[in-house]
Amino acid sequence: MKLKAAIIGISLTAMAAVPAMARETAAILAVSWQPAFCEGHQDKPECKSQTDSRYDAGHFSLHGLWPLGDNYCDVAADVRAEDENGNWNALPALSLSDGLRETVAKVMPGTQSNLQRHEWVKHGTCTRFTPENYFQTSVDLLEQLNGSDVAKLFQSSIGKELSADEIAKAFNGAYGRGAKDRIKISCVTDGDRQLIDEITIGLSDKYAPGTSLEDLIQGAGSTSIGCPGGIVDAAGYQ
Repeated sequence: MKLKAAIIGISLTAMAAVPAMARETAAILAVSWQPAFCEGHQDKPECKSQTDSRYDAGHFSLHGLWPLGDNYCDVAADVRAEDENGNWNALPALSLSDGLRETVAKVMPGTQSNLQRHEWVKHGTCTRFTPENYFQTSVDLLEQLNGSDVAKLFQSSIGKELSADEIAKAFNGAYGRGAKDRIKISCVTDGDRQLIDEITIGLSDKYAPGTSLEDLIQGAGSTSIGCPGGIVDAAGYQ
């Protein structure tokens, strides 16, 4: 009887572990805090044109949607070479609807350097999407983030220090318990200042146009939070 009970105990433990084991990060939503990015990239067109009234001065900007596992899926060798050499202007133009093209230009200031072409060639080609669906999904997820209390926290903290604990609390409040374990904060040094320049957010494999950011976060695996905190930079060079 003791042996049988032990076997049952092992089985129940294994069964209980299945949901946690099944939770796996399939993609990353990478969002930038553009003013911090521009402190170190002042020569880029999107940074030369930055103003304190532009959308990205007070909202997260789209860096990319990165499916994990592969890059450059079915991309011609010459196109890949151009991308890896940073010649984004030489990459193929994307076919996007007029409305989506305008929205992407607004939320992804890097389009002024043809970041959207790079993101599609390196990452978007490894999704199940067309360019339209890939960028629509990216925009949908970014807009949910920019409408959340996480974005409000950043907006109210411009020019001030923000800790990882405060950001973690905001993510949990916006996207449910444990959401903080699906994000990683990136910081950069600018002189004697430490700036928050990017957050990467783990997603499950269910991402598609119109899907819930909360559900995708809750279905992802965990990671360490990274940078312990920094300044939420204001637009303009400090």
